Amino acid sequence: MSCDLFSLATPGVAGLQPYHPGKPIEELQRELGLDEIIKLASNENPLGPSQKVLAAIAATKDLSRYPDGNGFNLKKALAEKHDIETDRITLGNGSNDILEMVARAFVNTEHQVIYSQHSFAVYPIVTQAVGAEHVVVPAYKWGHDLPAMLAAVTDKTRLMFIANPNNPTGTWIRRESLRHLLENIPEHVIVLVDEAYFEYAASEEDYPDSSLCLDDFSNLIVTRTFSKAYGLAGLRVGYGLSNPAVANLLNRVRQPFNNNSLALVAAETALQDEKYIERSVSVNQSGMQSLIKAFDKLGLEFIPSKGNFICVDFKQPTDGLYQSLLKAGVIVRPVANYGMPNHLRVSIGTEPENLRFINELAKIVTTQKC
Repeated sequence: MSCDLFSLATPGVAGLQPYHPGKPIEELQRELGLDEIIKLASNENPLGPSQKVLAAIAATKDLSRYPDGNGFNLKKALAEKHDIETDRITLGNGSNDILEMVARAFVNTEHQVIYSQHSFAVYPIVTQAVGAEHVVVPAYKWGHDLPAMLAAVTDKTRLMFIANPNNPTGTWIRRESLRHLLENIPEHVIVLVDEAYFEYAASEEDYPDSSLCLDDFSNLIVTRTFSKAYGLAGLRVGYGLSNPAVANLLNRVRQPFNNNSLALVAAETALQDEKYIERSVSVNQSGMQSLIKAFDKLGLEFIPSKGNFICVDFKQPTDGLYQSLLKAGVIVRPVANYGMPNHLRVSIGTEPENLRFINELAKIVTTQKC
């Protein structure tokens, strides 16, 4: 007896394509037998966790007990950082977890979800998983066209995703533009501003800290993560900030113990280590400038970025270039699945990693030009 198992799945899930992460170092080692590999594909912090975080993890001994399901200590630290009440905070297993909670809590098959072309791949995934209608607004100069996204709102719209800065393009939205959208969007539309790369963009004069708008807009949700500037991608900790009523609803669909004990103590410790964040941002800014100079020298166009990555335009499909870099032991990220087949996204690494990438890229590009 055989059964078509796909026919048993909900239509949204059956039609999904799984999220494809950047190629792991271990996988490339198995495939090509290389010893020296650098990974500039997943927008991770090249510094690794801070020493204070590593010490806090090492001191956490009682792993036979369930973690604090409410994350009291981390919420308390976050509340102090953002000067808000703890009932406005929802903890996630990475900020992706919050995105899914929001879709599950507010969206069904009768609703529309709006997001931009070339924006984070998880937005269409969570939209399709709940069976909602996708409304993909064409990008403007690789970034969000907020007037067009506002114009796309209908009575059926329930959720709008805005990534600031945006992944994979690195583009960002200015304070006045975001404020205008929030002031004019109907109250029945939940606006989720995804600020996974906030720490890298915060120094930009006109970059908005959306968490400061929470008191003015009850339909606003802001998400942040510890996976990027805080260097904790392997532990998966993120959080959402919102109106208390929204947080109450999100916590009804949040999985029990979605943050493990090591993740909770690591995030709480990382939050206090301001010198580490300053160093992370400094290394990123320096590395970004090194890559920009190299791209200019090679005659390559790129999208200006406020994240810890940059997208480079090679004016032709990048499959061959990507494979050549892999053979040289350098992992970057193809973004054809984002509708950008001629681009590669490169995460900012340490100075030696950036230099190696630049040298290997120069060899390949020079050979192709010849």
